[in-house]
Amino acid sequence: MAGHSKFKNIMHRKGRQDAVRSKMFAKLSKEITVASKMGGPDPDGNPRLRLAIQNAKGQSMPKDNIQRAVDKGSVGEGDDYFEIRYEGYGPGGVAVIVEALSDNKNRTAGNVRACFTKNGGQLGETGSVGFMFDRVGEIKYPAAAGDEDAVMEAAIEAGADDVVSDMEEEGDGHTIYCGFEDMGDVASALEGTLGEAESVNPTWKPQNLVPVGEDKAGTLMKLIAALEDDDDVQNVYSNFEIDDAVMANLD
Repeated sequence: MAGHSKFKNIMHRKGRQDAVRSKMFAKLSKEITVASKMGGPDPDGNPRLRLAIQNAKGQSMPKDNIQRAVDKGSVGEGDDYFEIRYEGYGPGGVAVIVEALSDNKNRTAGNVRACFTKNGGQLGETGSVGFMFDRVGEIKYPAAAGDEDAVMEAAIEAGADDVVSDMEEEGDGHTIYCGFEDMGDVASALEGTLGEAESVNPTWKPQNLVPVGEDKAGTLMKLIAALEDDDDVQNVYSNFEIDDAVMANLD
């Protein structure tokens, strides 16, 4: 398993599907509300909101929930949220980037620092590990969108930089990477050939992966899970690589 983790993946393995689904919807709702509040409630004129809604639909979030989140932001309800990025190191020397949306910077900083400290990590300064990642666009499609050759051809035509296809297990599919600035244009071009994507997000893609052995893997997974379980944390990215056999022993 390679690092670059979303909270739903780690928690699903813990058998907490219902709790994960609820938390996932809460995080998606927060992003929709913030996007609506910042750029208006019209997705056609608000690219951030359009992507947030598309990602919520990709996770089967009910339409009523989506609309409530849009309406909440459009009338200025709710707290003002700050976008914050934290960087640090986890067990085994892996780099970790944490993205948060918070209405209380002190609370979030304290919680994130505690997660690192209690799970064998160390919170660093902004920029301390960011240079190990590239800021790119990530567009995901299910396996049903097409075979590897068809998706690769569509990605090349759309101006993407890379395609990673994993078709071995149910639920896998295609991940397409492109320049961060090109994400909107590439996503639109792909939609014309492959249909609507499951998700379109800016992401931190590790330049290199750091192997983590069995002695550190368990603690590292606890750190990632603790961070992703925090209500203020939206995304967690890392550059770890754990052997499948080791990961199986952790489940």
